[in-house]
Amino acid sequence: MPTASLNIDILLDNLELAIRQQIGERKLHNPLLIGIHSGGAWVARHMHLRLGISEPLGLLDITFYRDDFSQIGMHPKVKTSQLPPHLEGRDIILIDDVFYSGRTSRAALNEIFDYGRPSQVVLAVLIERNGRQIPLQPDCRGIRIDLAEGQRIKLTGPDPLGIEIQDLAGVAA
Repeated sequence: MPTASLNIDILLDNLELAIRQQIGERKLHNPLLIGIHSGGAWVARHMHLRLGISEPLGLLDITFYRDDFSQIGMHPKVKTSQLPPHLEGRDIILIDDVFYSGRTSRAALNEIFDYGRPSQVVLAVLIERNGRQIPLQPDCRGIRIDLAEGQRIKLTGPDPLGIEIQDLAGVAA
């Protein structure tokens, strides 16, 4: 899929609509939006403004919760997580940029549960792609795409947001 066919504004519109639908269907009360650093935080900032949520935006750095240190190593730039001290009984909308294997979402859920047991968590992603490795899937998405072996999708930003599809050589498709 060429990058040109992935219009960021349309994907943000689709994601906003899907989140609004989940808020209504699941009767989310005063939901807390939490974005996963870095791309998920960028998307979450857009959703926070669009949805008009009064609660401050939460930010999550899952570096210490990852299960793939041996493959990717530690990220040298650890960011701080900014969450309310108690998440017990809260309705949470967890936002990431790209859902691929599911491992980032699993790590984020582990960190969230260290802060308390939420009432419910809605997983919202801008892009869901093929390659899921664990039994998690998003509740909301801007788009679902299939990429060829050796391709990856990358959100660029934060301002303006953009999308690149890269091959193994790192060249945008």
